[in-house]
Amino acid sequence: MPIDLTRRAAAPTHRIDSMKQTESEKPSTAESRFRFGQNWRQFLDTVGERAINEAEASLRAALQVEDLHDKTFLDIGSGSGLFSLAAWRMGASVHSIDIDDESVECTRELKRRYAADSARWQVEFGSALDEDFLSSLDHFEVVYSWGVLHHTGEMWHAIDNAIQRVAEKGQLFIAIYNDQGPKSDRWTKVKRWYNRLPSGLRFVVLIPAFCRIWGPTMIRDLLRLRPMHTWLTYRSNRGMNAWYDFIDWVGGYPFDVAQPEEVFDFCRERGLHLTYLKTCGGGRACNEFVFVRESVKKTTS
Repeated sequence: MPIDLTRRAAAPTHRIDSMKQTESEKPSTAESRFRFGQNWRQFLDTVGERAINEAEASLRAALQVEDLHDKTFLDIGSGSGLFSLAAWRMGASVHSIDIDDESVECTRELKRRYAADSARWQVEFGSALDEDFLSSLDHFEVVYSWGVLHHTGEMWHAIDNAIQRVAEKGQLFIAIYNDQGPKSDRWTKVKRWYNRLPSGLRFVVLIPAFCRIWGPTMIRDLLRLRPMHTWLTYRSNRGMNAWYDFIDWVGGYPFDVAQPEEVFDFCRERGLHLTYLKTCGGGRACNEFVFVRESVKKTTS
């Protein structure tokens, strides 16, 4: 959507430690967290040239570049590894990190398939909340974290850590779930319930959630005499898969949200300038942001 990048957003109403969840709502054990890697492992079977090309196209559009030759690219929360692969194919030197063991293995699997002998792509275990680990890394010309930082349990802290890895004149590309107010609170409860259920009983959450999320769209497509059209063409959405994105949405916990102006203010206060914004129109999806770190002005005595 068109935006006025010269306007000043609303005054910040948060601090790094401000969260939408109360302490009692935050995950207390690893078992209450969604195992993203299990979902991504199945998603890998659907990855092919079409998905990779769509992922590359989304990076070009948001970063406003034709390629990433001679750029360094940090993928925080690499998940399936699809966007690390896309950045690598666009010429970047890629460093992929994830806190989920199976996600790390998924990323390594894509590297084995497409870039087995490449020294331009490193994959390792690492957390967006581990300041010591992140500070051991270089600064990067592109720091990418799509739909990840709001699942850490400490979203503003994670965003701040990601910002610290952006080189001067480098870009930060993040996607954060949109704040829907009471609706977001209800989805938090659904997600928490889903993750506490035994895997064999999670269908009691998935079935009504599927009807709520996809039912209206499928009815609309049917009335337009284009049955399943949105579902079948979902691949054009960043190369992703409708089913695995649905599972990701229902299961994704911890779960934090933010209004676009909150993210704008938070990053602007840390020396970043907004260059790209794609909002989800108030829906369940993510708002996408690309920021550029402003040059440090040198003073003369």
